[in-house]
Amino acid sequence: MNASMALPVMEIFYSLQGEGFHQGKAASFIRLGGCDVGCHWCDVKDSWKAEDFSLIPVEEIAHQVAQNASNLVIVTGGEPLMYDLGPLTKALKGKGLQVHLETSGVHPLSGQWDWITFSPKKFKPPLPEIFEMTDELKIVIYHSSDISWAVQVANTMRKDCKLYLQPEWGNSKKMLPLIIDFVKSNPRWRVSLQVHKYMDIP
Repeated sequence: MNASMALPVMEIFYSLQGEGFHQGKAASFIRLGGCDVGCHWCDVKDSWKAEDFSLIPVEEIAHQVAQNASNLVIVTGGEPLMYDLGPLTKALKGKGLQVHLETSGVHPLSGQWDWITFSPKKFKPPLPEIFEMTDELKIVIYHSSDISWAVQVANTMRKDCKLYLQPEWGNSKKMLPLIIDFVKSNPRWRVSLQVHKYMDIP
């Protein structure tokens, strides 16, 4: 099989989307292994080394997630755009599934998506092509200065893009009051919380 037709999969699981615009919806998650962004506060550092995970054919991936009751599938990582995701999204859409992407935008966009969540990082600039393709901008707030940076990023996005500030989980008690005050003064923005962690689910 062509290598582009198989991907390193860390895990496939069925849960609820815990963040952002689609929070609370049942969804299948495909977490791909491999990441070259390296956020020090990342909560899935085990995903960083792609070589730690077996390559799984995209048709097998699609077959697995199609067994779940929800037709919503979220492709995440790691950084999923390290790979050509065209074959994966073709296989998923062939099963009648709605396909969402979560990315930092540092690699070229590939695949056909129903929704793109863009979560850029200060220390690794994204490719400009992602700005016009994004449905949802979600910026993790670790330090108070991240809020002003988030505003700068938002100014590059299309006008109908949904804007979210999300406190970094380990620093949420400190950052959440600042985020709430900002959103009250800037109501185009919304607060995103990792509610799956509050519910103690994957």
